Amino acid sequence: MARVGFILKSDKAEAAALVEQLVPWLREHGHVPVVTTEDQLAPPGAEIVPELDLGAAIDIAVSLGGDGTMLRASRLVADQGRPVLGINFGTLGFLAGFAPSEAQAALAAACAGELPRSERMRLAVEYRRIGAEPITRFALNDAVLHQGAMARLVEVEASVDNQFVASYRADGLIVATPTGSTAYNMAAGGPIVAPGMAAMTLTPICAHALTNRPLVIGAAAKLRLRLGGDVRGVILTVDGQWGHSFLSGDVVEMTAAGRPMIVFDAKQSFFDVMREKLHWGARSGGR
Repeated sequence: MARVGFILKSDKAEAAALVEQLVPWLREHGHVPVVTTEDQLAPPGAEIVPELDLGAAIDIAVSLGGDGTMLRASRLVADQGRPVLGINFGTLGFLAGFAPSEAQAALAAACAGELPRSERMRLAVEYRRIGAEPITRFALNDAVLHQGAMARLVEVEASVDNQFVASYRADGLIVATPTGSTAYNMAAGGPIVAPGMAAMTLTPICAHALTNRPLVIGAAAKLRLRLGGDVRGVILTVDGQWGHSFLSGDVVEMTAAGRPMIVFDAKQSFFDVMREKLHWGARSGGR
């Protein structure tokens, strides 16, 4: 018996309809479907738990939405080591690897222990302000220092393992995991990093100096960022789901989190997804 928790994109009626189909199917096969109070969905036969208790209440999580819903799933269940099955109702779907038509078969294989899994590195992001308690958040995709409301340059000083790297003058700085390398990082011209790599990328957003290039460092390194001047309106965001003002004197440190996110793998390889989603050229016949 598996306890299966559902995490939905709230504005996707198709996702809610699919859950209503899967709940009785799970019950028929001896499993326990679980939904959260925040999703405002309670199909007959499903248990309801508060969102923050979901990770401890289930064995498997099912994300129905896009990659943004997978980020929410990471926040809810990764610390408990619960594997996530991503059903893609979005557009790109780098993380959510299964189509809605594959949901039942994939869920059956996951419950039977027949679906392969892989680990996705997360960042432990520790924010500190003088006189306040440190705040730690975890990023599956990225942490970004950027100018919030005003279109002006931010000066960010970066150090790796107490060695000064550079002072970036740019619209902001993206620190991404390999998973997040295909998100904001890629749009800003950063490198694509294969998911299994133990690395993080530093990518300036519209850097003032053309010689400021993206940088890849080891996941075990400790990256420290602070502002190089008294700039106002800077914001630190984590996975686009948590944000905090960032002032002169504030410090943020990042390194690989102790626990990765576990995902169920689709049949497509990472490079298959790259070719499909980014419209890269297909392999020539016979080569």
